[in-house]
Amino acid sequence: MATAKELRAQSDQELKELLAQLSRELFALQNEKAVSRKLEKSHLLRAKRHDRARIMTILRERAA
Repeated sequence: MATAKELRAQSDQELKELLAQLSRELFALQNEKAVSRKLEKSHLLRAKRHDRARIMTILRERAA
């Protein structure tokens, strides 16, 4: 979980790779929740969603 300041220091390519990784992790967590009906660390779903949104926001700011 990186701060926005740390993420802004990274290149676009690094951010896109991190976004892809977070998306895979988020999918795995959602799949685990759907299959087993519970997560051991349910707080990770929210944290990963927020990190993903933070990265997407930075990428959109740079595109504008």
